[in-house]
Amino acid sequence: MRHLSRSQIFKDYERAFSEAMGLPLNIRGRDSWSPSHHGKEDHDSFASILARFNKARSACLRAQTDASREPKSTTRTVTWFAGLSESAVPVYAGDRILGFLETGEVMLKNPTKKQFASITRQLRAWGYKADWKQLERAYFRSCVLSPVRYRAMLRLLNIFAEHLSILSNQLVVRHEKGESTNMARARQFIEKHQAEPLSLARVAQAANISRHYFCKMFKKATGMNFIDYLSRVRVERSKTLLLNPNSRISEAAFASGFQSMTNFNRAFRRIVGRSPTQFRESFPKLRRLA
Repeated sequence: MRHLSRSQIFKDYERAFSEAMGLPLNIRGRDSWSPSHHGKEDHDSFASILARFNKARSACLRAQTDASREPKSTTRTVTWFAGLSESAVPVYAGDRILGFLETGEVMLKNPTKKQFASITRQLRAWGYKADWKQLERAYFRSCVLSPVRYRAMLRLLNIFAEHLSILSNQLVVRHEKGESTNMARARQFIEKHQAEPLSLARVAQAANISRHYFCKMFKKATGMNFIDYLSRVRVERSKTLLLNPNSRISEAAFASGFQSMTNFNRAFRRIVGRSPTQFRESFPKLRRLA
């Protein structure tokens, strides 16, 4: 989990997700528990204020536990007493859950005076003393997502989780096989320079091995040839860029290293199973540029 949280792909997902949804993204271990905003929250938000009160925080953490309890489900959403919803999307290594992707607490219904009164009654019963006017202002400023947009957000998280699971499996394989320094250097060079024109000869030179030996060892280490691997790295990068509603499809393509829209569209459809436009349109209510 430490490697995943520090990986460039997670950092790209985190940035793209925040830009697209206006919410933080956190990844946590299977047995660790914390508010999903994980130090990135608005300190004046409703969830953040409640989290300072032990009993309210406990209710939040119980909701996390409930959301994570069914390992066979792709995702599970629970709503705790304050009307805030929490979802947990598992990240796997093989068939074992490593941890969960989570985002900030949101409301699935518009806040109401009646609901706020119910919340304050519960807090008073727990002995909570607060600036009730501040709490009320924060409550009515809470992030509200329609069910349609919330489902779109969960699709994003599931896509991220699938990719992180693939990465985690690769990390396990590298650890077990003891990936050579040359291959590690080659992969790092590709990830760093993916937006540039990259030839097999250039990467082999960076790895300090001959072209022939590089082809043989790279296929053995990654399970695919150099061209296919490079295409997948670039497509994954383009997917994070496409989540930015202010990024044109052509801009995402060229920023990821593709030299033509034809090659980009062909590679994207082959790897993702749909076109870049269809991928972007699967997330409703995000403003898009043609």
